[in-house]
Amino acid sequence: MKLLALDTTTDQLSVALTRDGQVWQHQGAGAAQASVALIPAIQRLMAEAGLRYAELDAIAFGSGPGAFTGLRTACAVAQGLAYGASVPVLPVDSLLTLAEEARARHAPEAQTLRVLALLDARMDELYAAPYQYAEGRWQQQAPFGLHAPEALPAWQGDALAGNVFAAYGDRLPWPAAVHRWSALPLATAMLRLAPALLAQGGAVRAEDALPQYVRDKVAKTTEERLQERMAQQPSTR
Repeated sequence: MKLLALDTTTDQLSVALTRDGQVWQHQGAGAAQASVALIPAIQRLMAEAGLRYAELDAIAFGSGPGAFTGLRTACAVAQGLAYGASVPVLPVDSLLTLAEEARARHAPEAQTLRVLALLDARMDELYAAPYQYAEGRWQQQAPFGLHAPEALPAWQGDALAGNVFAAYGDRLPWPAAVHRWSALPLATAMLRLAPALLAQGGAVRAEDALPQYVRDKVAKTTEERLQERMAQQPSTR
């Protein structure tokens, strides 16, 4: 297959391209830099592979949950390229991609695996979803959630995976003995997931592709910030 994948869910920009089993990839700074660096990175990989956009079977993008600006950037670029080339778009859950990257990096020989994928949502919260791997396929066990680190729902499995351990590790409700695998939702993992997702009918028309927003609110209002500061000030009584 000929597939292009891109992810700007986190502060890591990730782009990958496969053609007949060969893979080209790019990783760099994401976040605010993603909107500037993404298209040049895609163009360079396409040139290295000797591909035209119309030759692609699909363009996959990390659909979230994740950073709002990053999700919009990836979706808009995937839509624009796919629409112009008349190829389908494949939205891929970012937490699923994270789980697959963790499996490939830390347990590539595992026949079965249960992973809780955790992504830093900022504002003292985590995006979370549990996945089970068996017979070469992933299955999501529960819907995405947005939680404070201490308030993650009950879960039993083989490993926690994500980018949250440095910031929230001592606040997670599981002992340190549970495997903790650092991982990000990288585009190369998305390429491995894409064939099965396409076979399951996951591709959509370019105009129908949408990011997945789990959080309804991305910033506190001025009034909320003022109330917090007032609450933190010592009483003068």
